[in-house]
Amino acid sequence: MAEPLLQITNADVYYGASQILFGLDLEVHKGQTMALLGRNGAGKSTTFKMIAGIAPPRRGTVTLAGRAVSGQAPFRIARAGIGYVPEDRQVFPEHTVDDNLIVGAKRGAGGEDYWTRERIYEVFPILASMKTRLAGRLSGGEQQMLTIARTLMGNPELILLDEPSEGLAPIIVQAIGELIRRLRDMGVTILLAEQNMHFCLGIATHAAVIDKGHIVYRATIEALRDNDDIKKRYLAV
Repeated sequence: MAEPLLQITNADVYYGASQILFGLDLEVHKGQTMALLGRNGAGKSTTFKMIAGIAPPRRGTVTLAGRAVSGQAPFRIARAGIGYVPEDRQVFPEHTVDDNLIVGAKRGAGGEDYWTRERIYEVFPILASMKTRLAGRLSGGEQQMLTIARTLMGNPELILLDEPSEGLAPIIVQAIGELIRRLRDMGVTILLAEQNMHFCLGIATHAAVIDKGHIVYRATIEALRDNDDIKKRYLAV
């Protein structure tokens, strides 16, 4: 099998004296949509912060396309090709949709310029219709789409989506799911953190389950769908 695009090896992460992640191992291959599933507090967001350089591992390594990125500053990790969409969306509220996209624009680590504003507006037609609107006046779902679009403007090799369905109405969750499926079909590599297993079953290709800072299960999404024991033990609420 080809080398993983993202590889986390034996990573420990602490907040002060409290250990949150314990010897965590995870691989994401190019073109996969990997769902990182777990209950609230299991370590999903900490895993993302570790990858992005916000909470670097005290032990272990994070590599992107074979290059070590753990221990680097977050802006260097972003330049290396990791795009991070945090769970609280964080648009620039006093700037327009178009301005938010311009802020995120950069070439990829290898000079890639696939994601332009023109392509973004093709893939996100709802944003095209409100490009002059202030981002702070968008709905929660529209802001979620904008943060994903702004991250794509950086032409990343891998996108981290942290709880993209959280706090959104069911019809908006469905629209976000359709968008992620479209990105998956375009070949975008995605690591998706979610509590909502049913949301992930329809969009992910692979799944890993995290519990109390440990990865306890890895498989295809089809295998997880059929594994009632894992779903009941780690994902039932």
